[in-house]
Amino acid sequence: MYGTIFRMRPAAGKEQDVIDVFKKWESERKPNVKGVVGGYIMKPDADNGELIGVAVFESKEAYIANGNDPGQNDWFMKLRGFLQSDPSWEDGEYLIG
Repeated sequence: MYGTIFRMRPAAGKEQDVIDVFKKWESERKPNVKGVVGGYIMKPDADNGELIGVAVFESKEAYIANGNDPGQNDWFMKLRGFLQSDPSWEDGEYLIG
């Protein structure tokens, strides 16, 4: 399995908008994305204004294909509008899961 762990900081008052964008991805994009296993968004107890996400795909190829999909770019641009800055990403192979 392959995917990413990412950190993002919603703009002031936009945390629910960020959550809603991810819910929309789950209901609208996920059923049509080949190789997606799942994803999670977490709000750390530290409550430092960040959200942490995890996305898991069956393979690196499926992950890259999703990233290259114009629909994914459209979705990301909507998400990006609710963030202070670009997310930080850490891509890699999941060894256990």
